Parts: sequence; structure tokens; C-alpha cells
Amino acid sequence: MRSFASGLAAIALLAVSACQEPALAAESVVEAPAAKRIAKEGKGLKTAIFAGGCFWGVEAVFSHTKGVTSAVSGYHGGTARQADYKLVSSGVTDHVEVVKVTYDPSVIRYDELLRIFFSVIADPTLKDRQGPDRGAHYNAELVPMSAEQLAVAKAYLAQMKASGKWSRPIVTDIVRAQAFYPAETYHQDFAAKNPRHPYILRWDAPKVAALKRLYPSQYRAEFRRN
Repeated sequence: MRSFASGLAAIALLAVSACQEPALAAESVVEAPAAKRIAKEGKGLKTAIFAGGCFWGVEAVFSHTKGVTSAVSGYHGGTARQADYKLVSSGVTDHVEVVKVTYDPSVIRYDELLRIFFSVIADPTLKDRQGPDRGAHYNAELVPMSAEQLAVAKAYLAQMKASGKWSRPIVTDIVRAQAFYPAETYHQDFAAKNPRHPYILRWDAPKVAALKRLYPSQYRAEFRRN
């Protein structure tokens, strides 16, 4: 995701010209396997954090997922003072763009969120980049918020590596939960507010379409606004 200050013209140019080989790899949809290790999280809403490149697309997909009650774009790690979009997107901070997802495990389990994440949001074979975006702040990471989520995430990554579905090594990280800082207001619900934005049309609308195609029973047409 390019700096907001660079303007729509630069993003429009990016949307047309960024179809290099690594970007194409990130766009390919690979239907991830159903998890063998089923999450057992009990009753009540749960929270998990996902980093999958630009948070606009991560938020868009999870906001269309049944059982998700909230998807908030933000920054994970780093310091509160530097949790600012211009700084983070410049790559000078220790933050990663993430989405904090609150969900009802009686409707959708954590392992099912992982499957959706790796099927249509993030390419697990890419390090420090997703789609057209480059830098450590765009790395794909799982941030479990409980011991159960951690166990499920470890088991699922191991299952993915053994599945043979990806032609390159799985490099997605599991990282320890640190501070989460909500992103600026204009980033929240960005896809819903800006459906004709060149970046959304080029990179994120196809992810939502893939969610609907691959997991129709878990797709929600209505965008869950924060």
C-alpha cells in the first residue's frame, strides 16, 4: 500500500504496472486444506490478529466473513509514538500492518479463519511482501492471542507445509502478541467506503470474490462495519 500522501494517481499507476512475477504469485488462489487440529475455544467472543500485507484487503475479507463481529485495521509492535501511517509505510518503524479480528467461535472457529486467511488473503510463501507491497511492515504473520490459538496455528502451518499445495516453502511467521494500535480513521472500512479505489479494485475486490466462491457458506454479503 503506497503512502496516502502520494495520491490516487500513483496508486492507479501501481494498479496497472505492478504485475510483476512476485505480485502474480501473491494473487494466485490456493485453497488451503481444512484443519486437522480443530480449535476448541469455548463460548464467548474471541480475538486474533492477522498480518497479510496491506490491511485494507485483510479487513475487507474478514468483514465479509460470517461470525466476525469486528475487523479493525492497525499496527502491531513498535511504539505508540511511531504508530502513524506515514512512518509505518515508510518502513522506518518496527510495526507491521495488521487486522484485529473479533469473532464468535460458535459460528466460525480460529482454524477456519486460518484456512480463509491462507486461501484468499495472504500468500504464505512470501517474506516481507504481499501483492505489490514491499517491506517488513507488509509481512504475513499470525499473532495468536491465546494458548489454544497458538497450538492451532502451529499445527496448521505444519499441515500446510506437508500438504504440497504450495510450490515454494511456507515462510509465514507466528509472532508473540505485542501492543496493537488502531490505524487512522480513514483506514477503517476502507474497502467499503472506497469500492472504486484503484487499489481496492485491483488487489482486494478479487480476494472478497474468492471468499464468496470458495467458502459460500461462510461468506456474508453485508460488509461488517466497525
